[in-house]
Amino acid sequence: MAAPDRTLSQIEKSKFISRDLSWLKFNGRVLDQAKKAKRNFFDKLKFMAITSSNLDEFFMIRVGSLYNYLDYQKERVDYSSLREVPFKKKLFGEIHGFYQDQSNHFINAIKPGFKKNGFEILSVAELEDAERGHVKEYFKKTIFPMLTPMVYDSYHTFPSLVNKLLIFGVVTIDHRDELEKKRLSFIQIPTNLPRFFEIYREDQVVFVPIEEVIRTYIHKLFRNITIKSVGLFRITRNGDFTLDESDDIEANFLEELRRKLKTRKTGRVVRIEVEGQANKWMLRILKERWELDDDNIFLLTEGDLLDYTSLWQIVNHNEFKNKIPKLHKPIKPISMLDTGAEDSIFEVLKKRDILLHHPYNSIEPLLELLEKSAEDSNVLSIKLTIYRLASDSRVTAALLKAAENGKHVSVLFEVKARFDEENNLKEAKRLQEAGCFVIYGIQEVKTHTKLLLIVRKEGEKVTRYVHLSSGNYNESTSKLYTDWGILTSNEVYAHDVSEFFNAITGHSAPRIYKYLLTAPKDMRIQLADLIGVETENAKKGLPSGIIIKLNSLQDKEIIDELYKASQAGVPIKLIIRGICSLRPGREGLSENIEVYSIVGDYLEHSRIYYFHNGGDFKIYGGSADIMVRSFERRIESLFMVVDPLLKKEIMCILKYNLKDNVNSYVMKEDGTYEVKNSKGEKQFNIHKEFFNITKEEIEQVVLI
Repeated sequence: MAAPDRTLSQIEKSKFISRDLSWLKFNGRVLDQAKKAKRNFFDKLKFMAITSSNLDEFFMIRVGSLYNYLDYQKERVDYSSLREVPFKKKLFGEIHGFYQDQSNHFINAIKPGFKKNGFEILSVAELEDAERGHVKEYFKKTIFPMLTPMVYDSYHTFPSLVNKLLIFGVVTIDHRDELEKKRLSFIQIPTNLPRFFEIYREDQVVFVPIEEVIRTYIHKLFRNITIKSVGLFRITRNGDFTLDESDDIEANFLEELRRKLKTRKTGRVVRIEVEGQANKWMLRILKERWELDDDNIFLLTEGDLLDYTSLWQIVNHNEFKNKIPKLHKPIKPISMLDTGAEDSIFEVLKKRDILLHHPYNSIEPLLELLEKSAEDSNVLSIKLTIYRLASDSRVTAALLKAAENGKHVSVLFEVKARFDEENNLKEAKRLQEAGCFVIYGIQEVKTHTKLLLIVRKEGEKVTRYVHLSSGNYNESTSKLYTDWGILTSNEVYAHDVSEFFNAITGHSAPRIYKYLLTAPKDMRIQLADLIGVETENAKKGLPSGIIIKLNSLQDKEIIDELYKASQAGVPIKLIIRGICSLRPGREGLSENIEVYSIVGDYLEHSRIYYFHNGGDFKIYGGSADIMVRSFERRIESLFMVVDPLLKKEIMCILKYNLKDNVNSYVMKEDGTYEVKNSKGEKQFNIHKEFFNITKEEIEQVVLI
């Protein structure tokens, strides 16, 4: 059997889907959004940019993790059952296919739409004379003083090139040298320069790529030297800082790896994106220097743009703000329909629980609760976990005001939140200087749970107000991500959350929670038990059913429990936005499991766990996906929904997700996806329908 056939056979035999290959399928679904004919053009640009930033992170984290094994000759068996070397070949083959698809779409479908949408991306040579004069002046006064050529030869060491920067590799010859040896120099384009120089014409904006400006005048950096070639490239390095988040690295290897990485000044290079006509001698030097092969080299097609994340400069340009679809105005939460503007949020919560479903409901009630608590003389303390914050955060402002007003404020800031480390440290320092009690994460684990506890003195008693959520305390992303959470003064929630805060901020070990499932202690076991109840009911011929909505599903132990449930006859529907390592619809294994993925206008970020439980439905929500890291290396919580109306609301969210036929994909047994067949059906787009939902629809909802 030929090697590719043997690889394919191994993959097909495995009962699990590779998380990395599954993730690539997800990014393909994101790219699909840029291909939708009816989508706004600037939305298409946005999705092109998202696919690019997604892939950058994938290389830094996932491919970087793979190279930790390859570089240190450690064994690794992927979920697909492939060892590290054949898996690398398979993975890079899939990535190259995605690259080609992405590039073809940009060149053939996106670029032709520039002009009719009010802009163009042009080289310096394509500009009018006066415009070239402006560009020349910009280069002379702004760009030229910032550039630093770095030569690499027998007298100069190889420079430290920066991750994700655009870099020119310039091959030169000095004819004064008798041997006329070729030399290689590097010029890194500074990050504080915008990617495009902007020129305003009467009817359009012209964007001139910064690299094309530098390329035009690059000879000014090499006086009396012959330039043989100029090639643009970009490198991606292993994101070593994410080691604690790797689901693949065993504990003993993790310690060994940490020690070895201390001697490494920069993360190892795992990808080079380079212009197709790049100098072969230069490319050979780069490959040898970084121990790369052809798999790691991604050649840019002529007419393409290196790094689509630069498209954000166009998407966010003031000139086009009226061309981007406006966000739909949020509707009032169903559980607050009969409340008036004069009703205090404290009084409302003493009567009922409130469910906020973002972005369909505004985050305003939560912000109002925080801001009123900061000013209310009866509020004694505020405790909060923070993972990601908005810039100019109202949450931070409220906490600062509360501290200023003499209230006890405890904040657990997760400073290891990927790519938000710097902002979180800055905000945490502000709060600490204001007198807040700040905890900077907890050693080996990330604090990912989203919890808020407010303690208020009301007459002779004390009332605790709680918020539990699937999403971050971030007013910006609440308009773009689908998340949900509940506001409540229910004493059982309050007791559980108080105990949980004592566990994560102090030295307490509660034995049991009534409404919470928590990690890293018991969550996997408790979820397995909930699945087990459905399995046993099905075996007894009783009604059963499971519906789970997540970002990612990867933990083998829980997947095996779902397989057992399927084999017992439990109908299982999974709505998994991204990674899904479970293989649905396989005979004898998972015939009763269906998997859907929804990708559209909003990022699906909410987590919901629904269990039929003999008709006494159990519903949980929170911050945790079914991932090894969620159960073992994160502080997580899932909370039970007990209010009857709120349970119905969550059931309706699931029903709408399963009904969607505009944004929904169906996962096939082989791990590929196809658009959900909607022939003969009226279009049902959840990203629109949730704005029209009524209390009557919610009260009548029925699930399996």
